Amino acid sequence: MSDTNGVMMQYFHWYSPADGTLWNQLTASAKDLAKAGVTSLWLPPAYKGTGGGMDVGYGVYDLFDLGEFDQKGSVRTKYGTKDEYIRAIKAAQDAGIRIYADAVFNHKLGADHEEEAQATPFNPDDRNAPIGEYQTIKAWTHFTFPGRNGKYSTMEWHWWHFDAIDYNVYNAGENAVYLLKGKSFDDNVDQEKGNFDYLMGCDLDMDNPEVSGELKYWGEWYVNTTGVDGFRFDAVKHVSAEFFRDWLNHVSHQTEKELFGVGEYWSYDVEALHSFVETTNGRITLFDAPLHYNFHVASQAGNDYDLRQIFDNTLVQQQPALAVTLVENHDSQPLQSLESVVESWFKPLAYSLILLRREGYPCVFYADYYGSHYKDTGNDGDEHEIWLDKHKWLLDKFLFARQTYAYGEQYDYFDHANVIGWTRLGDDEHPGGVAVVLSNGDDGSKYMEIGQPNRVYVDLTKHIEEPVTTNDEGWAEFRCKGGSVSVWVSQA
Repeated sequence: MSDTNGVMMQYFHWYSPADGTLWNQLTASAKDLAKAGVTSLWLPPAYKGTGGGMDVGYGVYDLFDLGEFDQKGSVRTKYGTKDEYIRAIKAAQDAGIRIYADAVFNHKLGADHEEEAQATPFNPDDRNAPIGEYQTIKAWTHFTFPGRNGKYSTMEWHWWHFDAIDYNVYNAGENAVYLLKGKSFDDNVDQEKGNFDYLMGCDLDMDNPEVSGELKYWGEWYVNTTGVDGFRFDAVKHVSAEFFRDWLNHVSHQTEKELFGVGEYWSYDVEALHSFVETTNGRITLFDAPLHYNFHVASQAGNDYDLRQIFDNTLVQQQPALAVTLVENHDSQPLQSLESVVESWFKPLAYSLILLRREGYPCVFYADYYGSHYKDTGNDGDEHEIWLDKHKWLLDKFLFARQTYAYGEQYDYFDHANVIGWTRLGDDEHPGGVAVVLSNGDDGSKYMEIGQPNRVYVDLTKHIEEPVTTNDEGWAEFRCKGGSVSVWVSQA
């Protein structure tokens, strides 16, 4: 799965400044992150997007341009240059941090030339329903990458490398998904909209041997060029699931490196996640989107939410070894496409539930750790100014507790709708254990066993000043403030 008690960090958010400094920032911060307890970093897409130096990275243009060529109006990407990227990876790895690259295989954007092709228009809301005749269209589907001029790969992309597109120059006003000549939508994709193979841009045809061959070659080139330790796969519910399993196995074999993989299957239906896991033979972990959704709902509902249900219908509850747990990410943050915000008051509670328990591989979100301030237009068409609170002080306490105390047996006390708790008993190398209690209502307490008789415990969060002493059997009444979490560890 991952390193023992490992913690991933998503080292960016949607509104990270487009000033080309992120890679250098990582180089400077790597040692501090490792010291804090971060063991792996998921970095943003490092290749050139259609928006050049402003592109977050998901508008993929050229997978081989890591900020090296003058394309789309800039040499660098949003985050810096290729040399800065490779230097940052090495600095992180030298500090003991593994690096996961973001791989966006679903689509390409920003073609260099138009091409004519034949296609059938389909209803965007029902990809099983044609809305017009088979016809000649003109589409932006020819990618030549003139700035790179054939370096690293000579492949040019044409319409036949794609399944579908959503823009026809000959009928610019039509709202349709155009299925190209001789193509079909993939199986083993999410069934939303009848078939959710098509997401955006030029949708890659994974059944085309030139496409699958180029992506496998790119994977080998990327690992050998950058030295990354694994991949985060974007939008996996829009691509046939077997592709990711086969791709990761191929690249691992060819580079002789056991690469980690985590997929973004953004669905709140845990059965859909189980289906992906089954198809990929458990080779690829998944972000636990249903858990994020539970956190979102709980944060909105306050003390009307029954905390005993916080793990219901989640991947970490049902397949903990394959669950990457998270509180927030770049898509769910305010003003983004999948906005489902976890309110600030609940974030410490949510992070305690992923960082201080035995199950899952937790991922900390950059904007929750460092805070953020930005403006953008919301779904309502109005501009909004957003301030995201910085939780670094408390998250560092949780990370310290995870590294130092959160080992051994776990006893759960999920027996009250508004106050829950658990203990980790520690092990021979990490004695003392940890007790966690949290409330989404009034001040609360839990009488819990921690296995250490007559021992003094203090609240790392400093929400409660008075220490607690266990009895002869190793039990004590551990307290927390209302709407808060307390983390009790053995007094030094």
